[in-house]
Amino acid sequence: MHKIIDRVFDQREGGKKNYFELFPTFATNIITCFSRLNGWSVGIIANQPMSKAGCLDIDASDKASRFIRFCDAFNIPIINLVDVPGYLPGTDQEWGGIIRHGAKMLYAYSEATVPKLTLTIRKAYGGSYLGMCSKDLGADAVFCWPSTELAVMGAEGAAPIIFRKELEKADNPEELLRQKISEYREEFANPYRAAENLHIDDVIDPAGTRPRLVEALEMIMDKAEERPKKKHGIIPT
Repeated sequence: MHKIIDRVFDQREGGKKNYFELFPTFATNIITCFSRLNGWSVGIIANQPMSKAGCLDIDASDKASRFIRFCDAFNIPIINLVDVPGYLPGTDQEWGGIIRHGAKMLYAYSEATVPKLTLTIRKAYGGSYLGMCSKDLGADAVFCWPSTELAVMGAEGAAPIIFRKELEKADNPEELLRQKISEYREEFANPYRAAENLHIDDVIDPAGTRPRLVEALEMIMDKAEERPKKKHGIIPT
């Protein structure tokens, strides 16, 4: 994910890093950093698939929600790079309160009034896709690479559930399961079905990512989102 950030955002002279990362050793499954896009200062939130497969957990949710609130406080646009398979499972996460910690991130996104862009790179499953600033949380524009798998869950997990009865009756269930996984991935786990239903704005060529993000950012830099004075929600605790 750092390589993608390095290629998409403005370059610095002398081969220096073009981003400033906050808390790089804490909750490494999510990246929070500042950079510039065509001269504009932006905040970047990105899943890191090299750590915990990029899952959202308690620490990642806290780290991201605080960063979102900071960007909103100082009027810094937020760009989200999504590659998330879900929320981290396990009793430790459940007992630790992943629901209320994850809710902080949802709240922060939905309350933020700064420009928000979302780019899905590889996978975006279930509630974690919503948690990474989908249209439902107020993203101004959502783009996907053609490699995106956008679905409730991965094909390997969904196919055995959806086609369970057919698999039970099959003479060769393993071969049928492989066919059903391929069928599910082709029919559902792609960005085009989401585009048909207006959940995303465009499926873009990875080579054109930077100019597409620049164009979208410059269109929404002057957006005005009016909220009633002194009226606000209570952040989950």
